[in-house]
Amino acid sequence: MSGSGTHPLRIVIPGGSGQVGRMLARFFHERGDHVTVLTRGPYTAPWTTVHWDGQTLGPWVETLEAADVCIHLSGRRIDCRYTARHRRELYDSRIGPTRLLHEAFARLAHPPRLWMNASAATIYRHSLDQPMDEITGEFGGNEPISRHRRAPEKWNWTVQLVKAWEEAFFAPPLPRTRRIALRTSLVLSPAPGGVFAVLSYLVRAGLGGTAGNGRQFVAWMHEADYARALAFLIEHEEIEGPVNLAAPHPLPNRAFMAALREAWNVPNGLPTPAALLALGMFLLRSEPELILKSRFVIPRRLLDAGFAFQFPSWPEAASDLVRQWKHRA
Repeated sequence: MSGSGTHPLRIVIPGGSGQVGRMLARFFHERGDHVTVLTRGPYTAPWTTVHWDGQTLGPWVETLEAADVCIHLSGRRIDCRYTARHRRELYDSRIGPTRLLHEAFARLAHPPRLWMNASAATIYRHSLDQPMDEITGEFGGNEPISRHRRAPEKWNWTVQLVKAWEEAFFAPPLPRTRRIALRTSLVLSPAPGGVFAVLSYLVRAGLGGTAGNGRQFVAWMHEADYARALAFLIEHEEIEGPVNLAAPHPLPNRAFMAALREAWNVPNGLPTPAALLALGMFLLRSEPELILKSRFVIPRRLLDAGFAFQFPSWPEAASDLVRQWKHRA
């Protein structure tokens, strides 16, 4: 499968109107591929946008006929309180559109040769002792997180959510389509409104210190490497199944925040004890799991296949993101 050369690819991105989706659409569009984004609210862009509701079949199915690649990114944002209503929305917005795409593929004479479906690195257990890769990594679920505590029920619920998501993706047979589950970590971008923007605001306000005890690992990935990794997976037709999308050097929260402060030239940051963090996340209508769960995730399959990261280490990535942020400003 070729792209960016004499044979541009037809790439369809259902649910691609968010920050990551637009970044990918721009990346593939600029390298010469034909990109179609399926979105609930079509918008003006140099690539094609087509309406879908993520719930029912419609004319959008025709965009998948004989396409080369489908990159499915649907899903309600995870940074919310895990109330009963939000849990249902998080579940339905992931599993529902994935099952719907299976229905669409079954109707096609020539389905896409590759389907990449969003997943999440939070499927792995809270780990301080060993890295989690696609081969030896252990799924989470009631694992111990300290000498006297086991993982909270809410952490277990997100693991079960991702497992159900991947099951919905892989279970029905698709003999003509290669499938990859993208177990994604934090994708960091200098664009406003994302995780990097929030962390940078905290740092610049003097609040970017250690969170909790600071030992929990942060799995992250520069947006440039995320896009390049997906292009790499398209080309390497021997790769299928789950793939970790993370930089090869995760690091503890304490070191992660220190490197971000250095990139912003901010010498100090107030630490946030776990109890205070829980209160702050409650007021922000989010969950402390997003910061306190240790994600010691390694991209073994990408590395084994020879993918070369442009930003393998966080200090260099942080400096580049800050530079881009200042340039935009």
